[in-house]
Amino acid sequence: MSEISYYTEEGLKKLKEELANLEQVERPRVSQEIADARDKGDLSENAEYHAAKEEQSLLEFKIVKLKNVVASARIIDESQLDTSKVLIHSVVKIKNTTNNMEFTYTLVADSETDVRNGKLSVNSPIGKGLLGKEVGDVAEIQVPNGIMKFEILEISR
Repeated sequence: MSEISYYTEEGLKKLKEELANLEQVERPRVSQEIADARDKGDLSENAEYHAAKEEQSLLEFKIVKLKNVVASARIIDESQLDTSKVLIHSVVKIKNTTNNMEFTYTLVADSETDVRNGKLSVNSPIGKGLLGKEVGDVAEIQVPNGIMKFEILEISR
């Protein structure tokens, strides 16, 4: 069974749109490529045919994986969330206690992660380390190059 993930309405809509595109646009395109390559003759030495079959296999794997994500996705009602603690969909302002640099991140599900736009996965080391913390807490987080300390400055939605 898949792990339940929480999404915003927008995030879940994007997942469903991607799934629809894969099923309704990409799948027929790849099927047509296979048919075209098959018409070219001897399949044992037909590189186009083998490439299209491999693309089809990867596409079907991606579709199944995305269907599982969508099936286990839940839309979270942010108005019901506690703003005193860091939770999924919290907007968290943190300060690195070593260099005093401040960052603001929104904690999101894995598929919505976009670090450049301030969306950090709740399953990343920093995301996991921030969960459950309150304003004023210092989170000590194990990262690949050691332990980082972040002070929670602000939590909002």
